[in-house]
Amino acid sequence: MTTIRRKKVAILGSTGSVGQQALEVIRQHPGRFSVDMLSARNSTSLLIEQALEFSPRNVIICNHDHYAQVRDALASTPINVSAGEDALGEAVASPETDIVLSAMVGISGLGPTINAIRNGKQIALANKETLVVAGHIINEMTAANGAKILPVDSEHSAIYQCLAGEANNPIEKIYLTASGGPFRGMSREAMRGVTREQALKHPNWDMGAKITIDSASMMNKGLEVIEAKWLFGLAPEQIRVIIHPQSIIHSIVQFEDGSMKAQMGLPDMKLPIQYALGYPERIRSKYERFCFTDYPALTFEQVDEQCFPSIGLAYKAMEKGGNAPCIMNAANEIAVAAFLDGKIGFVHIPEIIAGCMEQATHIDNPGLTDIRETDREARSLAMELTEQKQRSGVHSA
Repeated sequence: MTTIRRKKVAILGSTGSVGQQALEVIRQHPGRFSVDMLSARNSTSLLIEQALEFSPRNVIICNHDHYAQVRDALASTPINVSAGEDALGEAVASPETDIVLSAMVGISGLGPTINAIRNGKQIALANKETLVVAGHIINEMTAANGAKILPVDSEHSAIYQCLAGEANNPIEKIYLTASGGPFRGMSREAMRGVTREQALKHPNWDMGAKITIDSASMMNKGLEVIEAKWLFGLAPEQIRVIIHPQSIIHSIVQFEDGSMKAQMGLPDMKLPIQYALGYPERIRSKYERFCFTDYPALTFEQVDEQCFPSIGLAYKAMEKGGNAPCIMNAANEIAVAAFLDGKIGFVHIPEIIAGCMEQATHIDNPGLTDIRETDREARSLAMELTEQKQRSGVHSA
C-alpha cells in the first residue's frame, strides 16, 4: 500500500473567506494535508480557535497590538506565536512548508508572497492583487527561483485546467465569466441609490466584504483580466469578459482551430482551492455535484461598460502598463473602504479610481520600491478625492 505524504500548508489570511474554506478542505482530508502556519491581521478570536484545532507550528498575528492576546491564549501549546510582517515573511520561507496559500486581501499579500517565491515555494494564489500590481516582477522571480503559481480564483483555475495537455497549442482567446453581481441589468442612474447591504448580497458566491463589493462594481473582473495577462502570457485583446448569471461555466479557452474548452461546476470556492492544494492530483471530494437538469438554461450576456465602468478602467490600466494597474488597485481599495464606511456612494468608486489614474505619477517600468511608493501616492490621492466627494455632500444611500 502506497503511503501518501501529507503536504504542509501555510495559509496567509486564514480568517478570511478563502482561508476558512481552505481549512474546510484540509479538515476533509486530514491524511493529505496538515497546517504548518496560520496568519491573520486582526481576527484574533477566530485565529486562536483555528490554531487550537489545527496545531500549526507557527501562528502570525500581523497587527502587533494583538500579539499578547494570541500569545497568552496559545501559551499552553507548542505553537510558536509571532507578530508583524517580518515574522510572516520568515514563516513562509520555512523549509518545512510545502505550499503557501496566499489569501490575504489587497496589496498586503504582496510582500509575503514574494518571499515565498524567493524561497522556491509552490504558491496557491488567491491574492490577485499580487499579479495585478507587480505581474512583471512576479513572473521573473517565479522563473528565477523555481517557484510555481497555481491560481485559486475560480476563473483562473478554470483556464489553468482547460490548458492541461495543451502546452503546444496556442491560445486564441479566453473568456472570463462573471455572474454580473447583484446589480446586473440595473441602470447607472438606479445604482446611485444602492446601499451597502444591497451591494454585499452576491447572488451566487460567498466572499469577504471587499471582494463582494468588487464583484458588484465588476472591478473584481477587471483585476482578474490583468491577472490573466500575467498568468497565461496574453495580450489584452485575447482576454474577454462575458456575463454568465448562473456561474456554472467558470471560464473558457478558445484555441486557434476555433474549438473551445470550458470548465464547469457549481459555484463553490472549495473546488479550486482543493485543486490547487492537491495539484497535480484530483482528490475525491464529497461536494455537491452539478446536475444539468437543475439548470435547463445556461445564459450569456455582454458586459454593459456604461453601467460598469470599472471593466474599462482595468483594460485602460493594462494597456498603459507600468504602474498604472498599481494606481488603479490602490485607489479601488480606498474607494471600496470609503463606500463600506458610508462616506461615498457606490457610483463614486470608479470615479475616484479614474481620478487617481489621471493624476498619479506614471512609471513605465517600476521596480518593487516604485510599486510601494506608487501604492502610497495613489492611496493618499484617493483619500483626497474621497474627502472632496464628502465635502460636496455625496454619501451612500
